[in-house]
Amino acid sequence: MEAPIISSYIILLLALGALLNSAAVCVYAERRIAAFIQNRVGPNRVGPFGALQPLADVVKLIFKEDVTPTYSNRMLHTLAPLIPVITALMAIAVIPFGDGLFITNLNIGVLYILAITSLGVYGVTMAGWASNSKYSLLGGLRAAAQMLSYELPMGMAIASMVLFAGSLSMVDMVNAQLFWWGIFVNPIGCIIFTVAAFAEANRSPFDLVEAEQELVGGFHTEYSSMKFGMFFLAEYMHVVIGSMLVTTFFLGGYHLPFAGYYEHILPEAGTWLKAILDVSVFIGKTSFMIFVFIWVRWTIPRFKYNQLMSLGWAKLLPLSIANFVIIAFILMVIHTYF
Repeated sequence: MEAPIISSYIILLLALGALLNSAAVCVYAERRIAAFIQNRVGPNRVGPFGALQPLADVVKLIFKEDVTPTYSNRMLHTLAPLIPVITALMAIAVIPFGDGLFITNLNIGVLYILAITSLGVYGVTMAGWASNSKYSLLGGLRAAAQMLSYELPMGMAIASMVLFAGSLSMVDMVNAQLFWWGIFVNPIGCIIFTVAAFAEANRSPFDLVEAEQELVGGFHTEYSSMKFGMFFLAEYMHVVIGSMLVTTFFLGGYHLPFAGYYEHILPEAGTWLKAILDVSVFIGKTSFMIFVFIWVRWTIPRFKYNQLMSLGWAKLLPLSIANFVIIAFILMVIHTYF
């Protein structure tokens, strides 16, 4: 179903607002979940159950002094935090939130997603170089190497799902999972994509670009005030986008489990009721994946750098290529003889 152009603008505003506010929700959720995992209390002073703690953090960042190193490249130092935020905001353009609820349906939506999500690392690398600090530079170089290492297995995992959908459209990708979700027909691809999504978002156990014990703070060592806040915002926005992409590619998007088998016998739902159901299902799946991101961070210790590179190049990449070839062969046999 194609959304009318006026609806696309409304969806755009709602999606941008939700994504920008999702960072605050994720910060609060991470603190509460981390406290539960570690048997601590967590934020409980500002607002009911500490719910206004993210707002207090934003106010604190706004009133902090904005320090720019004397020998840094001031223009690039200021521009760098904007790039990860902008790329995260651009990524939602092709993600379908419900039947007909999308900003645009590009016939090359998958390629668009791969292109946009890989641009965020430029901001991190630029911040590392522009800060004129050895710790920041090492963090930026690590980010570039990490992105190159995990972009390839991520692309192969997505390509294996493109074979099932027979299309590069994100809407067609979701519709292809009406009967069986991608996680059931392509579990290896789902695992590879999820691991690569952790690495792309620089989340633990792949947070070597920050690595406080080694690099002080990595690429954002020389950042303060709202410039640091922008990087903080971008990290959680990329967690949300990564969760949305796992939902779209492997968890059936806005479809209920095995919806193709029983959807036709359900009473015809009204347009608004169907939209609310679709969006609720999509948000529920995305929230679960965000919980997984948080759960893993407070469960698995950080990798060593040689382990990071070995996992990407020596394990995930060959496995993703083998998975792609096997799926292509199976689909060829099915289409030829059945």
